[in-house]
Amino acid sequence: MTVTETLIPGVLILEPRVFTDDRGYFFESYSKRTLAEVGIDADFVQDNQSKSQKGTVRGLHAQANPFAQGKLVRVLQGSVMDVAVDARVGSPTYGKHVAVELTAANNLQLWVPAGCLHGFVTLEDDTIFSYKVTNYYDKASETGVLWNCPELAIGWGIAETEAVVSAKDQILPSFADWQSPFNY
Repeated sequence: MTVTETLIPGVLILEPRVFTDDRGYFFESYSKRTLAEVGIDADFVQDNQSKSQKGTVRGLHAQANPFAQGKLVRVLQGSVMDVAVDARVGSPTYGKHVAVELTAANNLQLWVPAGCLHGFVTLEDDTIFSYKVTNYYDKASETGVLWNCPELAIGWGIAETEAVVSAKDQILPSFADWQSPFNY
């Protein structure tokens, strides 16, 4: 596995070793031992999966303590622009973001540690997105920031007029108006 560090401490791009031949391909999509070797000592408790049409925006979301979640994300079908925002007060990269194109073809995964906001936009119809998370979902712990918040200046790769955003995500606060529950 190739690991690429990003601008945000702890956010990592993971590229598995893919074995191909005339039958197709094989790769380990998850190995607790391999992740521990690269510094991700996570206890995943739940897998989530979503299917979305092109232009669907999900995020920017997080869960506050004690239900904060680390997420290992990847695309099973289609493609997304995946985004992690450092929301840890006191972090040298607080308010900065990383955007990575994850596709079924490139097999990249993104590790988003607890304390970061996470979101993505689908770049193709019928995109299937997979999340391994380190804590259980708790509705009362939900928090988030408006996906197109001007202070964050995230390049989502789509026009705002093309974005399909849930009613709940449309009313999230801007980053400047949001109170982060996370510390570095």
